[in-house]
Amino acid sequence: MIIGDEILTGKFRDDNGPWLIDRCRALGIDLRRISVIPDEVETIGEEVAVCSRRFDWTFTSGGVGPTHDDVTMEGIARGLGRPVQRLPELEAVLRARLVERITEDALRMADAPAGASLWWDGEIAFPQVVVENIVILPGVPALFRARFLAIAHRFGGTPSLSRRLVTTEAESLIAGRLRLAQARWPQVAIGSYPRYEQRPYTVIVILDSRDEPALLACLDWLRDALSGQLLDEPDGSPGR
Repeated sequence: MIIGDEILTGKFRDDNGPWLIDRCRALGIDLRRISVIPDEVETIGEEVAVCSRRFDWTFTSGGVGPTHDDVTMEGIARGLGRPVQRLPELEAVLRARLVERITEDALRMADAPAGASLWWDGEIAFPQVVVENIVILPGVPALFRARFLAIAHRFGGTPSLSRRLVTTEAESLIAGRLRLAQARWPQVAIGSYPRYEQRPYTVIVILDSRDEPALLACLDWLRDALSGQLLDEPDGSPGR
């Protein structure tokens, strides 16, 4: 969940979503949804209630600072039907770091949904707040990445393998062959992606699977089935 009016209004580009996609793929995590929502308590609550029920883990980005528009904690608490409480351990961390610069606004960063836990993974200076299966990450890209990398070991899976073919045949002409391959190797995800920005027009066919024998068998079959119009990849091999 990417939370922030600044993303929806185009003031800033979302860098966290694309970065997280790459990290999840490398870790073998199946990312099922990315939502971009405003800094609204009700909207955050509605979205987190759905995502936390439907998925194993929900990661949120943004809205956890000291200002008036940082309402992520309140929204998550609303979605889970919990109050917001000040966590003594977080307050102690803030007081130790800010010392004479501590303010009541700064102490808002010690507030979290009741029952939240803290993860002190890696060398992070501030613990990661987690409530149920919701990991509440900061929105600043540098902090988001550092915090996620510190806790990434908790979420490892089996990464998918990927292969691709590039053909100059139109999608409508290869659709039947792709359908046959998908039916024969259901454990392989097959996607086709037309590219019209260059000549000749091409279609990139990408195969993903955690089953390497099935992936390679499907790749060989499709390489033969599409052989008439395949282009060589940059390394010189057709459809590596």
